[in-house]
Amino acid sequence: MNRFLFILLVLLSTNGFAQDSTYTRKIINLLTSEKFWGRGYTKNGMANTAHFLAAEYKRIGLLPMGKSYSQSFNYPVNTFPGKMAVSINGKKLIPGKDFIISNESTGMRKSAQLNQIDSVLFLAAPNLKIILKDKLTWSVSTSVSNQTEIEINRKNFTALPKEIDVDIENKFVDNFQASNICGFVKGTAYPDSILLITAHYDHLGGMGNETYFQGANDNAAGVATLLSLAKYYMANPLPYSIGFICFAGEEAGLLGSRYFTENPLIALKNIKFLINLDLVGTGESGMTVVNASVYPQAFALLNKINNEQKLISKINSRGKAANSDHYFFTEKNVPAFFFYTQGGITAYHDIYDRAETLPLTSYNSLFKLIRSFNEKIIKN
Repeated sequence: MNRFLFILLVLLSTNGFAQDSTYTRKIINLLTSEKFWGRGYTKNGMANTAHFLAAEYKRIGLLPMGKSYSQSFNYPVNTFPGKMAVSINGKKLIPGKDFIISNESTGMRKSAQLNQIDSVLFLAAPNLKIILKDKLTWSVSTSVSNQTEIEINRKNFTALPKEIDVDIENKFVDNFQASNICGFVKGTAYPDSILLITAHYDHLGGMGNETYFQGANDNAAGVATLLSLAKYYMANPLPYSIGFICFAGEEAGLLGSRYFTENPLIALKNIKFLINLDLVGTGESGMTVVNASVYPQAFALLNKINNEQKLISKINSRGKAANSDHYFFTEKNVPAFFFYTQGGITAYHDIYDRAETLPLTSYNSLFKLIRSFNEKIIKN
């Protein structure tokens, strides 16, 4: 009888775990859909995402950290909401695939001859620059320049550029409105002690009115994993509180997490540990932990759990780095790790970081590793 009950419990646990994976995939598919337009700065992409996340927090049952789930702030950003047309030698180029516009560029409507400066640089005028690139990646700028810079994928366009037609619109927004989405599960015994799980929900948004960047690995996967963990801890609360923050403005310079640490909704001294999830949709080659060398005892505990349970194939150690939302917490003396997985797809800040190609190779193992780590780190 005891053996039967044990097997039943294992099966129930496995089924519940599989359900988490199904939910995570559903959230990734939704966050990368056209409805949220790259979770960025045009077509209300970031605002629509924030509203969805706040509603999902409420549906799961999380308590808000403040009067609501949203912590509002603003910052300047350069956006491209309208026309995005470029032709070289009379050939119309496809945004994202054949070319990108440099993020700080101003808009321009112009036809001109190109003057070759070197093997990769061409000028049509002092304020119009063409650069040949082997790979196109995009980002976000909080300022705007007085020139237009266009990067061309030379793998897709082999002819020497001689003339160009450009019709690009930009709009600089002085005070773009954004929100961090913050909630928590109250601890059953020590509610003032909190473990924090974070992930940024913003991505690059749209480049023109027809092309957007899905950002499946960066960072729909992190947000979906965070929401799955929120569901788990809502059903299985710990003696101490578990907080969940989805940050905005990460791609613009870690602006959401910086704002939170300067305007905290919880006492930073009460955060016992923080795990930041960014780029966690792969795992064929293991994972890396930023701040591992800063907190060697916590990293040793993480490896001990991983080795005992045989979860992630390899956990790499990395030092302090200002490369995601853990950073400003570390600067405020909050112990924090940043987890990212490795291997599989290499798409990053381009149009190919798509939901259908995201393998989630180590999702189940990572989920279990985080749960086990959280259960033990508070006791150390």
